[in-house]
Amino acid sequence: MNSQDDAITPAAPAANPAAASKGNLNFVLVCVFIDMLGIGLIVPVLPVLISQFVGSRAGETNWYGILSSTFGLMQFIFMPMLGAISDRIGRRPILLYSMAGMCINFLSTAWAPSLAYLFIGRIVGGMSSASMSVASAYASDISTPDTRAKSFGKVGAAFGLGFICGPALGGMLGGVNIHLPFYVAGALSAANFIYGYFFVPESLPEGRRAPLKLARINPFAALARLGRRTDIRLLVLVFALATFAQMTLQSTWVVYTRLRFDWTTGQNGAALFCVGISAAVVQAGLLGYLIKRFGEVRLSLMGMTSGCLVFLGYGLATQGWMMYVLILCNLLSFAAGPALQGIISKTTAPHEQGELMGSLQSISSVGTFLMPYLGNSVILQWASKLPANDWRIGTTFFLSAGMQFLAIMVARRYFSAHHMQPKPL
Repeated sequence: MNSQDDAITPAAPAANPAAASKGNLNFVLVCVFIDMLGIGLIVPVLPVLISQFVGSRAGETNWYGILSSTFGLMQFIFMPMLGAISDRIGRRPILLYSMAGMCINFLSTAWAPSLAYLFIGRIVGGMSSASMSVASAYASDISTPDTRAKSFGKVGAAFGLGFICGPALGGMLGGVNIHLPFYVAGALSAANFIYGYFFVPESLPEGRRAPLKLARINPFAALARLGRRTDIRLLVLVFALATFAQMTLQSTWVVYTRLRFDWTTGQNGAALFCVGISAAVVQAGLLGYLIKRFGEVRLSLMGMTSGCLVFLGYGLATQGWMMYVLILCNLLSFAAGPALQGIISKTTAPHEQGELMGSLQSISSVGTFLMPYLGNSVILQWASKLPANDWRIGTTFFLSAGMQFLAIMVARRYFSAHHMQPKPL
């Protein structure tokens, strides 16, 4: 992997710069992995924990949506701030802050004696969950324009690997005690902080840091800046639509499968385990080959098309085993995000990569607080009153498929307007 030597000099110059940059990226990949392992632990059990404080399936669905939206709202407000601050003071301090905040999030959730206390964890977690955007900026610091998509894919693979182990382990631990996954996640976040403090070097040299301005930490200003980027405005819309579709899927999966198939925490953990395996196979093992074979433009279109078709399949599935088949048929969709990020990243100067990734994460955060509420508190709360075999329960997935289809149409228009033709097969 090629790299920029001046982006990775926390100590004496390395004898082998390429190996050093790879090592620095690996440090951050481990941090993302542990962070996502902790988050993955709680995914199958949070709705069940909520059900202990409410008296009905409709109430569980509603409050799960509200709590998820609270987390997303905090992300939306604080993510651009953390990305911009990382451009000013470096990536490492923000990564450490994120790890400490997530530890508090998990422990406060484990100790919550009532539904109201769950909001404390969601607020703190949303305020500090900067690992993905700052890790992406870190990866950008030590990558060349040609290797950034591959580096983003490795960050995504670490995310996926966390979900390989996290949900399956969370499902098993939740079967023992519903609070146990939160304690384990808190311990992992604390270990992550210690690891990051002692082993993660800084990636952004003093000479490449940007001044901190109030306009750069305003979440609405971050979105407005993206809107003013006329060169990539349509591409940002593509990213937003694809992200919203994925957020709808992620935020409604556990509640949907409990309604439709009466899945347990263990069954949901196993399904999400398959999702993590699929993401890791593509993003860690196949992404480099896929980009070389198809190019970023064609790969992004292929991935979004795969996602659109599989979303429809999820909504129409009548048996639980069908969900596993569809997961394994959707491998290409895991390459679409890194390919889109790589295309967008090439349009931005190196010293503004943190701000760019923070702004893109703001779009994800908008989806994180809008789509859980729409998917759970509105659509699935209504669907909870329907028979389990009613096809309308799959409405959330049909919505995702529609957004993904629109993203494909806008992307084709952008690529055509900018003469970015897909690489020939």
